[in-house]
Amino acid sequence: MNLLSLLLIALGLVFWFWGSWPLLGSGSYLSKLHSLSVADNLGSALILVGLLLKLPREWPLLLMALLMLVIWNTILGYVLAACSQPRPGRRSQ
Repeated sequence: MNLLSLLLIALGLVFWFWGSWPLLGSGSYLSKLHSLSVADNLGSALILVGLLLKLPREWPLLLMALLMLVIWNTILGYVLAACSQPRPGRRSQ
């Protein structure tokens, strides 16, 4: 179980760095933010599951953190998408 926990935490860190790498490249900022948020969310979730296996006494706190991670990342994605769309009647500059 300890090996699986460490493997999940390491895989989460890999997703963190993998999601951060496209920020250095060219492309639209929305595609960069999308890849960053998906990889960051998946990496954070894997780290939390790894910690859940490593620290089973802390499961209420870790499950709440996992739930909040999923909810807030989804809400932030919708807000960013809504803010990036031009509004009717507003000129783009």
